[in-house]
Amino acid sequence: MDDTRVYIEISPEAVNYINRIIEGYEYLGILTTLDPKRATCQINSTADTRDIVIDVLTHLTDVDVKILGSREEAVKK
Repeated sequence: MDDTRVYIEISPEAVNYINRIIEGYEYLGILTTLDPKRATCQINSTADTRDIVIDVLTHLTDVDVKILGSREEAVKK
């Protein structure tokens, strides 16, 4: 089974904003913060919505979103 999770790094102030965007798009996924200091997060999506999640996040102009390649990258210190 392919990984349907999306890992991101954002500013700590943007976590709630990103969460509301993901929820506002008819629950594209569920956001979980992995490292509060770095504000790395995991978005649990589905096989059908993963690409849409990435598309939405990369088109935001008011917040910097870095898409991470893996959970290991998201949780490394």
